[in-house]
Amino acid sequence: MSTTAPATTPRPLGTDTKTGPVQALLRRRGLAKLLLLAVIAAVLVPLVHAQWPSTLWPHALTVDLSGPLGKASDWIIDNRDSHWLFLYFLGHLSNAVVISVRAVYLLLLALGWAGVVAGAALIAWRVAGVRLAVLTVASFGLCGLLGMWVPTMQTLALMVVAVVASVVLGMLMGLAAGLSDRVFRILRPVLDTMQVLPAFSYLLPVALIFGVGVPAAVFATVIYAAPPMARLTALGLRGADAGVMEAVTSLGTTARQRLFSARLPLARKELLLGLNQTIMMALSMAVIASMIGGAGLGDRVYQALGSVDVGAALAAGIPIVLLAVVLDRVTGAAGERLGADAEDTSVLRGWRGWSLAGAATVVVALAARFAGLLDWPTGWTVDIVEPVNTAKEWMVDHLYTGVPVVGGTADWAAHFTTWVLNPVRDGLQGLPWWSVLLVVAALAWLIGTWQTALTAVLAMAGIGVLGVWDKSLDTLAQVLAAVAVTVVLGFAIGIATARSARLERLLRPVLDIFQTMPQFVYLIPVVALFGIGRAPAVAAAVVYALPAVIRITTQGLRQVDAGAMEAAQSLGATNWQQLRQVQLPLARPALLLALNQAVVLVLAVVVIGALVGGGALGYDVVFGIAQGDLATGMVGGVAIVCLGLVLDRVTQPTARRESGSTKGA
Repeated sequence: MSTTAPATTPRPLGTDTKTGPVQALLRRRGLAKLLLLAVIAAVLVPLVHAQWPSTLWPHALTVDLSGPLGKASDWIIDNRDSHWLFLYFLGHLSNAVVISVRAVYLLLLALGWAGVVAGAALIAWRVAGVRLAVLTVASFGLCGLLGMWVPTMQTLALMVVAVVASVVLGMLMGLAAGLSDRVFRILRPVLDTMQVLPAFSYLLPVALIFGVGVPAAVFATVIYAAPPMARLTALGLRGADAGVMEAVTSLGTTARQRLFSARLPLARKELLLGLNQTIMMALSMAVIASMIGGAGLGDRVYQALGSVDVGAALAAGIPIVLLAVVLDRVTGAAGERLGADAEDTSVLRGWRGWSLAGAATVVVALAARFAGLLDWPTGWTVDIVEPVNTAKEWMVDHLYTGVPVVGGTADWAAHFTTWVLNPVRDGLQGLPWWSVLLVVAALAWLIGTWQTALTAVLAMAGIGVLGVWDKSLDTLAQVLAAVAVTVVLGFAIGIATARSARLERLLRPVLDIFQTMPQFVYLIPVVALFGIGRAPAVAAAVVYALPAVIRITTQGLRQVDAGAMEAAQSLGATNWQQLRQVQLPLARPALLLALNQAVVLVLAVVVIGALVGGGALGYDVVFGIAQGDLATGMVGGVAIVCLGLVLDRVTQPTARRESGSTKGA
């Protein structure tokens, strides 16, 4: 940490005439790009306006896919029981999934509730110690107390199979990408695209191919959860220490020996982080997949939301959160304790400890079986449905509307819809279609390259070609409103936590819980507080995306170069000047990453918000799933994908993509 005074005479902070990073970007690249784009617009806009004078997307430029998609749907339905592709390949995959899930579920039932709790607690004890073991016992016990033991075991069985398949598939892709530059370049845009796809987009095609049921739920979960494992496996393999690899190579080892003796051990932390992310995404998707026949807790939440039974939804939602917290803590602790076994000199280290844990689990399970306690005792349950619904009715009566001065939550939702959502939607829909394409091109080109801008423009134009321009702009209006609220709150709280260690300690458990909750669960409280409509969907999206924005902002501000901060303090800068002229400019990459994550996370929940009245593209997907209408559902899903690509490209700097590829080169 240097305290040497600058060699030049310092100017007061705020009077330095040197060009900052943002100004340099605008002067060197941004201004030239804007001028070139203005010239292109001056030539093309009159021609386009002369051909299509209406501000609406031209009907001549749309493609009706209802016919081809209807024929494809009919062909799949007609041939699902007779075509060789289904009989000898997809059918075997489906049967294997059903057998695997049933086997895991029967194993959990055979262990009984006592065996499952004991096994989970012993695993947590071996990985992270007594405190996490106690948390695990309390979490599983609460699942039983809420009367959700059987649905919890169903969800856990589906999770085990989906996670194993996701890890295997992700590691295979990650190995290929980590060992081959060509495969890495091919897979990188595929993984980038899959990262921005909302979970809803996977449901309808998978349900059409495999039918409604457990196989469709598992395959949708695998498609959604495998990319993090693939990306982090490739990152770990490509980031292996060059010195170690040279030393291993000099010993005359083969490529296979180098992989198993050096690359994989060096990438253990990335592999465990990938496992953690895969588990969290699989749990989130397993809940959403209840819409296509996934049994368990997700199905209970979905059915309760359909009847607006907040008590039943909360009773099933709490175990989902508890499962997420336990799985997140266990896998996170496993990554942090890597290498600790080598330093452990106790008798129970290594295989001895795991053998003892396995034997103890079997003993507890057998004791419970002989005592006739396989099933969770019916007398050990607590019914929270009625009290929660009573509390909800009280909130409706006292907080929903008619609160003096501030108004009720329903009033807030109505005002937000009237003053924010409607004007933004009407403004976007009132813009000429070509102006929207120009704005998208300008934003994507300023923050990236012409390839980025071309991708964004083609994705936005694809929405118009699909014939869902107005619905997409409605969804975009909800996303923009939610992102604006999320960024303002997230940046403000992130700045406060970066400057106060005490506030960060207070917020950490809250953010941990909110970050581990699946998307579905956020819909429960907003229905109780705000009713049905677009504003509740936006509120759920804000709450879902806020923790990630706060964490990334806090981390970015705290990683600002200490020397720059000392120099600013030596110049007599105030805290506000340090923040505005030093920390925020230097933390710009982290802030842009926070913005990008806010956009991706908000879009995921805004689409799911169709279940609580969000409408727009999400409604098309929900309708397609409910009615088996491939044309409506697929068009809505593809439009969501296109919108996700547009939002990702206009908020994700190309420099970050390039750094990622350079790192792996």
